[in-house]
Amino acid sequence: MDRTLEVRTPESIAFNYELAGLGSRFLAVLVDQGIQLLILAAIFGGIVLAATRSVARHPATAATDKLEVSLAIALVVAVLFVVLFGYFIAFEALWNGQTPGKKLLGLRVVRDGGYPIDFGASLIRNLIRVGEQLVGYYLIAAVSALISPENKRLGDLAAGTIVVRDARLTPPRELFRITERETAYSPTAYLSGEERALIKRFLERRSALTIQRRQELASQLASRIRDRMPPELAALDDEALLERL
Repeated sequence: MDRTLEVRTPESIAFNYELAGLGSRFLAVLVDQGIQLLILAAIFGGIVLAATRSVARHPATAATDKLEVSLAIALVVAVLFVVLFGYFIAFEALWNGQTPGKKLLGLRVVRDGGYPIDFGASLIRNLIRVGEQLVGYYLIAAVSALISPENKRLGDLAAGTIVVRDARLTPPRELFRITERETAYSPTAYLSGEERALIKRFLERRSALTIQRRQELASQLASRIRDRMPPELAALDDEALLERL
């Protein structure tokens, strides 16, 4: 079940996030796990091929055979952990809160308050994923998401994160009509420090907003400053104006 969460910034601007439902999150996990299985198949296929060639060239003694078995077990465990859990940690931390599965389903992980996820939060939520996956294959995570007002599994509760739908708008047509030779406008000439901070915060978070809420906030911010703009800027639509500044 999808739910909506409202986050109010210190500047008194409210952002509405559409929380990702349990079904879409589960489908994203299935996509990611399919990719992980392909990665593991490629890695282990390469290891087996290399080991077969090595044995053919250098027959093992009893002592070296025992050592090689121990090293092989350690390597398998390390590879499994890195691929199964490092995959989520790396993608979420480095790919702005998205894994390939989440991107395909239009989902994104953000911190409470709408801030971008950092490495520490990604590490915590995905280490707890280990226990969630081992106990009934995400059964505890599913129960937690169903009873949580913010659709949070245990990893989200520990890391202070939420999973939201990644709503996006088509770039305004006016942006494609702006040439590189146009006059560069300095926002300091038209905006106060508070207004610049509000616009910057909106532009950083807009991708996580619903289309309707994104348009409403852009309209509010643009109407506040439009009458101070040069004619070339004032003619732009709301979001294009904010992007130019």
